[in-house]
Order: sequence, then C-alpha cells, then structure tokens
Amino acid sequence: MQGAPARPAAPSPLPTAPERATVPVAGVATMVGSGLSNQVGAAVGSLAFPVIGPVGVVTVRQYVAAAVLLAVGRPRLRSFTWRQWWPVLLLAVVFGTMNLSLYTAVDRIGLGLAVTLEFLGPLGIALATTRRRVDACCALFATAGVVTLMRPRPSADYLGMGLGLLAALCWASYILLNRTVGSRLPGAQGSAAAAMVSALMFLPVGIAAAVRHPPTAGAAGCAVAAGVLSSAVPYLADLFTLRRVPAPVFGLFMSVNPVLAALVGWVVLGQGLGWPEWTGVAAVVGANAIGILTARATA
Repeated sequence: MQGAPARPAAPSPLPTAPERATVPVAGVATMVGSGLSNQVGAAVGSLAFPVIGPVGVVTVRQYVAAAVLLAVGRPRLRSFTWRQWWPVLLLAVVFGTMNLSLYTAVDRIGLGLAVTLEFLGPLGIALATTRRRVDACCALFATAGVVTLMRPRPSADYLGMGLGLLAALCWASYILLNRTVGSRLPGAQGSAAAAMVSALMFLPVGIAAAVRHPPTAGAAGCAVAAGVLSSAVPYLADLFTLRRVPAPVFGLFMSVNPVLAALVGWVVLGQGLGWPEWTGVAAVVGANAIGILTARATA
C-alpha cells in the first residue's frame, strides 16, 4: 500500500488464445490506473493535513486497508500458530510505520520527493540480491540521484528527507516480511491479519487525533478517499495485473511511480520541482529500469 508497497496476488490459469490479444492493453491500462490512483490518493489525503494532520489521514487509511484485505483474505486467526503470528505482528508494525513516515514526509517535502526516496526500499532489495556489475552501476546511479535530491541548501528539510528514507527502509522490510508471511500462510491471510493488527494499533492514535483536531466533513472525506484510492483500488488492480502481466514488466512499470507522484504533486497540489529534483528522480527511476531490462536480457 503505497506509497505503493508490494501486494500479494493469487495465481491464475493461463489465458486462452482469444484472451491473449487483449492482455497487453488491459494489463497496461490497469497498471497505469493503479499507479495514478495510488498517487492521486496520496495527494487527496494531503489536502486533509491542515485539519487532521498526517496521523489522522494515515489512521483512516489503515482502517480502509484493513477492511479491504479482511474482505479478500478472510484470515482464520484462531488457527494461527506463534510461528505464523510473529512475522504478521512485525509486518503490522512496519506497515503502519511505513505509511505514517511517508505521509509525514509528503507533508514536509512534497509528494514527488517523498515517493522517490521511499522507492529506494524496493530498489535496494533488488540490487542487493544480485552480483552483476551492471547492478553496481545502477546502485551508483541511484545514489547520485539521492545525493542530488538531498543536496545541502537553505530550504532543505532534512527531517522530511529522513522520514522518506525511513519509509524506504520500512518498504524494504515490508517486502522481506511479506515473503516470510506468504510462505507460512496461504493466500492473503497473512497480509489481512497484519492490516487488521495495524488498524487496531492506530485505534487509540486515531481517537487522540480526533479529540485534538476534530475532523470536518471535507477532511474526513479526503482521508477516506485516500484510503480507497491508495489502498483498495491499487490492491484489487494489482490482483488483476499480476495474473496477466509478467513480473519483470510489472516491476518495470512500478519504477515509473516516482514520476507519476511528481506529476500528480505538480498538477493537484502545485508542488513543482526544479531541474535538480527532476534529475534526481530520473536517476532513481533510470537505475531501476536499467536493472530490470538488463536482467530480462540476461535471463
């Protein structure tokens, strides 16, 4: 739930011959819709920051994510063993921390830069699992982009940047924990249980936030819309996409999310980026794209 973390998908039978002709168009359209929905949701959610703050928006988003995942995953909680529960509990903590740090970063440094920094999480996982020279070059390329984004200047918000990097660390942890949870629990039961626990953890936080900053109807609507657009829609869209689009293609498109975030931030929120920021975003996106394309070429 992203910022756009990886989401579990159930396997699907191969499409029949008549379906194959429509798969590329449908897959691309779904990926574009999922990416735009995710970033527009974050932008809409940020409109509620002045009233209920990032904490209030994230709390509502956690509730929406839990409702969607519980409906899809239907976890059998009573049958869980401790060996299954402990990674679920860790995943719940990481899930909540990731969204809270990302939305707070968005509030401080803007949507485009926050999502770009968060994207270093899955990029780092991908580069750390290979030993090719081209991946070392990609890592240097991405590092140069981050240095450009975080260069010292009077207006630099290092706390916001640090929160973006924390979100990246959480996303990387989220991916690794999801693999563990997925190997120990069938389907989306583990992710659903983690979303439920995370929502319960945010319950007292949400009550305290509502008491300190009573939400208006508009702010509550923006927060709910953020939950639907950034949690429900991308999750369901990815279930459809990952059944029809090869994983490398899906990963390649995921690398475009920082660009989509920057564009949505500019159009919806008026958060324009200068050429140094666009250069940094391009370096991070390019590093991921090169890594995926070269991996496909050598496979």
